[in-house]
Amino acid sequence: MDVWNYLEYAAWALSALVALVMVLDMIKVDTTYDNELLTSSREGELELTQERHEL
Repeated sequence: MDVWNYLEYAAWALSALVALVMVLDMIKVDTTYDNELLTSSREGELELTQERHEL
């Protein structure tokens, strides 16, 4: 085996680790926060109030 094979295995291991971290984070967020909070758009509401220019 040459260096390129080791680098290939390292890249696959790193991508598997990143995928595992993403899945664990998804599970953590899903169990921590309510679905209504995650699908709400608070930024949109703030932008609407700023665009009205009410005095």
